[in-house]
Amino acid sequence: MSSTANGKSGTWRNWGGNVTVRPAREVLPASVDELAAAVRQAAEDGLKVKAVGSGHSFTAIAATDGVSIRPQLLTGIRNIDRKAMTVTVEAGTPLKRLNVALAREGLSLTNMGDIMEQTVSGATSTGTHGTGRESASLAAQIRELELVTADGSVLTCSEKENPEIFAAARVGLGALGIVTAITFAVEPVFLLTAREEPMPLDRVLAEFDQLRTENEHFEFYWFPHTGNTNTKRNNRSAGPPQPVGQLAGWFEDEFLSNGVFHAAQLLGRAVPAVVPTVARISSTALSARSYTDIPYKVFTSPRRVRFVEMEYAVPREALVDTVRELRTMVDRSGLRVNFPIEVRTAPADDIALSTASARDSAYIAVHMFRGTPYQAYFTAAERIFTAHEGRPHWGKVHTRDADYFAGVYPRFGEFTALRDRLDPDRLFQNDYLRRVLGQ
Repeated sequence: MSSTANGKSGTWRNWGGNVTVRPAREVLPASVDELAAAVRQAAEDGLKVKAVGSGHSFTAIAATDGVSIRPQLLTGIRNIDRKAMTVTVEAGTPLKRLNVALAREGLSLTNMGDIMEQTVSGATSTGTHGTGRESASLAAQIRELELVTADGSVLTCSEKENPEIFAAARVGLGALGIVTAITFAVEPVFLLTAREEPMPLDRVLAEFDQLRTENEHFEFYWFPHTGNTNTKRNNRSAGPPQPVGQLAGWFEDEFLSNGVFHAAQLLGRAVPAVVPTVARISSTALSARSYTDIPYKVFTSPRRVRFVEMEYAVPREALVDTVRELRTMVDRSGLRVNFPIEVRTAPADDIALSTASARDSAYIAVHMFRGTPYQAYFTAAERIFTAHEGRPHWGKVHTRDADYFAGVYPRFGEFTALRDRLDPDRLFQNDYLRRVLGQ
């Protein structure tokens, strides 16, 4: 696709391949001033504005037929404050670049998701998270952010400055303005020991509370059509570092988790009848292993097999029931599900539209290989999630609307009132925001 600062446009497609859009113009601002000018110009021209990061959302949250702002020139670290233990980073910086740069400075984020292709602003604005007993999402680690609003002004938001905007804009869905810089809390780099091991699903569900409370970071992957899971426990370690060996790492993370897995997905898409057999083989392919390394090398992993995903946050106490209901649904449905279901947790936070807002949460993510029909599976899963007052990830497939969100987010009205104040003319509106936030 073409994208130039002078406003040429091309077709934009997201990573999952399920959203395609042709903006009227694309702008690559090289500074916050240029970005603010582009926002003012769009308003004059009667065009809507959306910033778009790496396209890792499966929803059309960043799509626009107006002005698409691409932040790839707004990257890098602005400032490291070792006294306050914060780092301020430009909004378009990919998480992988931030992680590497911080490690070089002997610093790290406390927690992160399992993919680091996204930009910092895209990841936080959609509520991206990992798994943690005490440590929460990326957005919950924000201490300050810079926001260009609809009239082109630049606001600094923190607990002290514009606190009511800070409470909402950390997971702002791109609805309140365009985030241009983020200040994260960081800490001295530390070591994590990861313990990955297969475990029967029944045991994981029976011992879930114990596994969650005994480990700083616990998650598991369940393979539908089987009773098998792969569990992962990450805990801080005094060391020494024992990284995954290069050959073992290539074999497990590239050959099995990406190469063979991709081949299995292609086979399952072509011949759905083989899926349960493939699932049984896949679920026993990865053996137990332990390794110790710096955080981003433990939390994140390469994801080269493209998929479409739905993820819901349910109240943590509803997790076991929800997974059992999903299992019953898959077993009775005749569906062929070739992708593991991922389960993680997060503590409650204080961000208005964070999926963990004011409640301890468990995340359940269902995936389908790109190009495989996913609607029947996702619809059936969504029915189960919503029965537990689930909150969908803002960047993943769902069919919920503003009426639903008003019921599951106590602070939904606070967010929409703030949006009325900051963007009364709906400069940052698109079809997705119209659905999830209302007019």
